[in-house]
Amino acid sequence: MAFVDKALEGRVALVTGGSRGIGRAICEALARRGATVIVNYASREDAALATAAACEAAGGKAATVRFDVAKSDEVDAAIKQIGKDHGGLDILVNNAGVAVNGLVMRFKNEQWAQTMDVNLAGAFHCTRAATTMLLKARDKGRIVNVTSVVGESGNGGQAAYAASKAGLIGLTKALAQELASRAVTVNAVSPGFIETDMTAEHLPEAARAKLLEKIPLGRIGAAAEVADAVAFLVGPEAAYVTGQILRVNGGLLM
Repeated sequence: MAFVDKALEGRVALVTGGSRGIGRAICEALARRGATVIVNYASREDAALATAAACEAAGGKAATVRFDVAKSDEVDAAIKQIGKDHGGLDILVNNAGVAVNGLVMRFKNEQWAQTMDVNLAGAFHCTRAATTMLLKARDKGRIVNVTSVVGESGNGGQAAYAASKAGLIGLTKALAQELASRAVTVNAVSPGFIETDMTAEHLPEAARAKLLEKIPLGRIGAAAEVADAVAFLVGPEAAYVTGQILRVNGGLLM
């Protein structure tokens, strides 16, 4: 069940890769709890504007900001401007990601670099740029990294993606230890297979049927279910939760 309270009212949240899929669902969930949501996008301004409109319809405030998480100079400038425009930053959700699949023996250097630059370095860039403001937020400061079930289990044909998402788990735990003394919590949400454009592109029907046999709950998850897990972790209910990986995978990995 989606959160419907206003526990995040007055808080400013940046969601990277917020224009579609899981990112859009997260933006809407945080807005529903009253947050001012900054929707990051890299190229699809139309989708980001649609997400912002959905956030406002859900009861929050919203703005959009374009930057590429893989480019640290763009990240630094954008997050600095967010602080000026909105008076600070309380919540950072590192959701932006790409999936470049292929067997290691045929994988190209640029494919590996792209995956790491967006999925792992991108989270590092955003966290580094936002940390000063998050520390000022103290017990309201929250970071949530969106990792993946394959970051824990591995998956053939997804070595780069799995490695980047496993790296996010390590980053989460290290940051949780660094920031705990200032009451800033750092957690990760680890989705299983979720209905998104990315899933549709990389999961043929035959593979989908075989996958469903492995998921104890017998279905692929919804983006809103991941978003609700994020909404919990950034809310007051999770003030004593840090360094954790919350699995939203239907039992695929226990």
